[in-house]
Amino acid sequence: MKLKLLSLAAFAAFIPASQAAMVITEWMYSGDDGEYIEFTNTGDTAIDLTGWSYDDDSETPGGFDLSAFGVVQPGQSVIITEADAADFIAAWSLDSSVLVLGGYTNSLGRNDEINLYDGTTLVDQLTFGDEDFAGSIRTQGVSGVTDPSNYGTNDVASWYLSSETDGISWTSANGDVGSPGVAVVPEPTVSLLSGLAISFLAFGRKRRA
Repeated sequence: MKLKLLSLAAFAAFIPASQAAMVITEWMYSGDDGEYIEFTNTGDTAIDLTGWSYDDDSETPGGFDLSAFGVVQPGQSVIITEADAADFIAAWSLDSSVLVLGGYTNSLGRNDEINLYDGTTLVDQLTFGDEDFAGSIRTQGVSGVTDPSNYGTNDVASWYLSSETDGISWTSANGDVGSPGVAVVPEPTVSLLSGLAISFLAFGRKRRA
């Protein structure tokens, strides 16, 4: 039994510690139903956004307060928009469970930056602009998304445009294409570790048989 437990612990040492991770998962800098930014908790524990904020390339913590979101559950996405929140929800036919904060004034430009802060700590950043980064996307009327493996890397070259054929995006009332409130979230580390534990237990039973 001791050997089995030690083996599991040793294997687990190679797996990152389970932790919450709020990251940028979608953005549209210009849209007929309002520009927006999506943040998603891709970790496996809840995150309290009290004291968190967003800012653009002025890089000032506290630019737009995110505290009203409160506690964000694992896998949950939240939206901020320059539009009125109720109008945005109606335009995209969002479910009442999708949290939206509207009316920010530090709006995005064609070449800009998204900064997510926990207090004064920079948690995630995305620098973008099709004019500044040749060949990268322009999110005008169509949002930008990326694969989970690129979350948190600040590599706009790996982002691509949403499409109605991607399985999660749709068209808003005024023709914008995106998936606000819906993001692809990787399996949490805790699930992987649980699977390993089951495998090791099964291995132990076979050895005793």
